Amino acid sequence: MSDLQKTVVLLKPDALQRDLLGEIINRFERKGLKIVGLKFIRLTDELLDIHYAHLSDKPFFESLKKFMMQTPVVGIVLEGLEAVSEVRKIIGSTNPRQADAGTIRADFSMNVPSNLIHASDSEETAQNEIKRFFSNHEIFSYEKISDRYIFGEGV
Repeated sequence: MSDLQKTVVLLKPDALQRDLLGEIINRFERKGLKIVGLKFIRLTDELLDIHYAHLSDKPFFESLKKFMMQTPVVGIVLEGLEAVSEVRKIIGSTNPRQADAGTIRADFSMNVPSNLIHASDSEETAQNEIKRFFSNHEIFSYEKISDRYIFGEGV
């Protein structure tokens, strides 16, 4: 099925510190997204230079990297129909005060630096981020009995 995609989510240090991991993961599971990769990741300066290269000229770049290295982050690869855009809807706007009610960021955060979560913003970005944060043997393919009910017949 061509609409079946994988995407990356990183639960940031504030999600870990605030004991919101289960609540956030539950939102994705309730939607019907399948977890095909899950682990703690200790981010390094070098890895963050690559991941946030598009922000390297911003005045907050160094403080962002410092924040992201405070604790491990939780890396998740989710799979589902149009997973990239569906995850983006669930997490809400980068600025939590502008996020739609009911999204993760609107419900649990109030400022941009501590907005709990990173998610891939396109299929291409998702493919790059999967390679950046996960090795092939950390991504699983498996069938769940609920797949046909959530994704439709023929998945």
